[in-house]
Amino acid sequence: MSASQRKSSSKAPLTGIRVLVGRARHQASALSAELKKLDAEVIEIPFIKIRKPRSYKPLDTALKAIAEYDWLILTSVNGVDAFTARLKSLRIPPAKLKHLKIAAIGPATGEEIEQLGLRVAVVPQRYIAESVVESLRGKVEGKRVLLARAKVARDVIPREVRKMGARVDVVEAYETVAPASSRTCLRSLMKDPKRRPHLVTFTSSSTVRNFVNLLGLPLAPMQRGSALRSGGTPANSPALQRRVATHARSRPGGTTDIFNAVEGIQFASIGPITSATLRDFGLPVHIEAKDYTIPGLIQAIRKAQPK
Repeated sequence: MSASQRKSSSKAPLTGIRVLVGRARHQASALSAELKKLDAEVIEIPFIKIRKPRSYKPLDTALKAIAEYDWLILTSVNGVDAFTARLKSLRIPPAKLKHLKIAAIGPATGEEIEQLGLRVAVVPQRYIAESVVESLRGKVEGKRVLLARAKVARDVIPREVRKMGARVDVVEAYETVAPASSRTCLRSLMKDPKRRPHLVTFTSSSTVRNFVNLLGLPLAPMQRGSALRSGGTPANSPALQRRVATHARSRPGGTTDIFNAVEGIQFASIGPITSATLRDFGLPVHIEAKDYTIPGLIQAIRKAQPK
């Protein structure tokens, strides 16, 4: 084997690949660090920013009456952080929550909860809302349940848990918004052939929606289910090009080059719900994690690379 062949064979999995990480700035480091270990060229532009809710009144009211609840459901690390911050602000010690049975959507969320000295009763095998619901079946009938979550979220958990006979209070702990500062950075990046990413990572449906918003893509969500049945609209499909052309004609100075913004770029999703959101917007899913966690996403990206 020649020296050049030895050098080639020892290349890290992501050598020469530019990966765009769009997690909130305070959360990007874990994903970025692992990608860098695989020799990826990581670009960080946050697609989401965590913001306080417009009013803490519903959450505060629930926390002050926490003794009346039987179950607490938290569906993200951001939710735990926001919940914890409010406990501190109200000077409510975590010990006041020890009577609760707590459900966490996944291991990372569970670990954050346990750092408060609280025990997590339920972590589903699959880290999606539907699995949380299944994990609670037979456990919550006649119980009072508090669900603290983002302002915009799927209604699977409260709807289905209510069907089980539970009384569910849903309170907003935080909201996610598209950072205005990312708009110019993202558009500039995507137009530069020397800098534009080969791969974009999506870690939630919010990151998908905000990516579309920040980039100015003319993509209204498709009918729920149509994209799933078709497998999504490929980035180079005639259907997507028609939507771009229609958008460009409908706006003064419409950008006919918007289509080129995503052409040739691969999209990596943390799980099926995020993938469904990509497809709802007519965007393709090239990589999907089997384990719906950051390590699972990294493993899926690694496995997808040519040997």
